[in-house]
Amino acid sequence: MTTQMILALAVLVLMIVLIMFDVLPFGAPPLLADFLLVVLGLADIKTAFGGFTNNSVVMIAGFMAVMAALQKTRFMGKLKETMISLVTKGGYKSYALLIIIVMAGAALAGGGSTGYYVLILSLITAIPYQKQLPTSKLMMPLGFATNHPLIPFNVALYFGVATTVLESAGWTAGMSMAKFSLVNFCLSLGFLVWALMAYKLLPDHPIQEPTVDQKKNADGLDSENALTPWQENVTIFAFGASVVCMMLMNQLGNIALAIPGLFGFILILTKVISFKEFRENYFAPVMIMMAGVVGVADALANTGFTAMVGDAVAAALGTNANPFIVIFLFAALTSTAACVTGSNMGSVYIFAPIAVATCMALNLNPIAAAAAVTCAGWQGHYMPIDGLPALIFGMGKYSMKEFWKFTVPMYIIRLIFLCAGAVIIFPMK
Repeated sequence: MTTQMILALAVLVLMIVLIMFDVLPFGAPPLLADFLLVVLGLADIKTAFGGFTNNSVVMIAGFMAVMAALQKTRFMGKLKETMISLVTKGGYKSYALLIIIVMAGAALAGGGSTGYYVLILSLITAIPYQKQLPTSKLMMPLGFATNHPLIPFNVALYFGVATTVLESAGWTAGMSMAKFSLVNFCLSLGFLVWALMAYKLLPDHPIQEPTVDQKKNADGLDSENALTPWQENVTIFAFGASVVCMMLMNQLGNIALAIPGLFGFILILTKVISFKEFRENYFAPVMIMMAGVVGVADALANTGFTAMVGDAVAAALGTNANPFIVIFLFAALTSTAACVTGSNMGSVYIFAPIAVATCMALNLNPIAAAAAVTCAGWQGHYMPIDGLPALIFGMGKYSMKEFWKFTVPMYIIRLIFLCAGAVIIFPMK
């Protein structure tokens, strides 16, 4: 390893440690890492902070503002009414329909949406315990269902990360967003298969009583913030048009990258959102995190570290390595790192470029690796350490045995479906 490689690796490790131990606010460690890259002579300003002008970052930032408007529609109120009605009926059929409804809602909210999973978990706590369908049988499957869109057309964040990973590793051939959505569908299908099978394994006991904040979340839209029918129509059109443009990014070029942001301003003019809401979502911590980490990933690639590790891994695997096994190993490594550190995006930007470099060293098309490993970064969930799994574990009052009985098989099955789907949809040879 050269001195530059060692220094770049040191910056990366420092960034991970700061994220793991919450030393700095969310999104700040990658920015610090970018400054260090410049000071240490590992990158110039343009390279270190290039993530802020990255095509995918610009596109997703604008879409975040459109998503903020979508959260104000009456969809969530209707979702609450439907859920309570099905729980009252009880039984396996209602259980299955609830999972499908929550997954359908995730198609609009997008996988991993904090606002959506907090809302769903709050709704579950607000439902009284009933023997015919105990809420302890709903907390895990419905909570994790918020991370799995039934029709995954809203995959802008994951797609943006995957494309920047490919670019940072030196792959310039691009990726189809429509096909990437199909890979996400395979992941959701794997979750749905397990959730439907696991019904009898789920425990039967009361869950945590709702707190004041959870009751507030479960109450749905505040009447003062409710949109008029005309505003809702504008919001839904802006959301749908933004998704279509992003799907046609290869055909539309730079126009597709700017359309979501343009619709954000239309929503400001129609008073659906304020400029403050636009600004807070456009420059949300997750966007700062994504933009900052791009510079770190690029610096690692420029020093030759990523290619060196990829070549070493490829040599260890041998020339006859099975593509599925290669992707599965990196997906498991990435998701486990994200589970332990609590840094989904950081873990992806560490391991996905290495997965891509390994595939390139093995003369394999790396797009499947980028797609699967990126999605895997948000699929740890077998330990109740951070975010969604921690909330589910605590609010559901589960024991570790009860939690692992559902989450460990879920984790394995999801990765199998994800990696198999990626290899099939993006052939590697």
